[in-house]
Amino acid sequence: MKSYLRWKGTHYLYGGTNRQGVDCSSLTRHIYQESFGIHLPRTTYRQIKTGKRIAIPQLRIGDLVFFHTGRYERHVGIYLGDQKFIHASKIKGVTISKMNNVYWRNKFLDARRLN
Repeated sequence: MKSYLRWKGTHYLYGGTNRQGVDCSSLTRHIYQESFGIHLPRTTYRQIKTGKRIAIPQLRIGDLVFFHTGRYERHVGIYLGDQKFIHASKIKGVTISKMNNVYWRNKFLDARRLN
């Protein structure tokens, strides 16, 4: 949560890598490095290939959650528990959303655990 509070409200910027603007995979990369000392690949495409695949009922705080948001687009966030995740939203910037709301529930793609 400390990392989230540092990033909260940062605007979404495709390809962005800092607090002036960040995309989803860069956000997860920064938070993993800051909070866990773990280096993640830069892109969602590569992040979804890391760690071990897990089912939704097995989710734990810190797991990566992936969504299919467009024909060729993927989105990633970090699971917080209680069906919530941190991510960089195109509309709200860095925020917390619920996985079980209508939009995200229908877009779920995969979940990964790195430890």
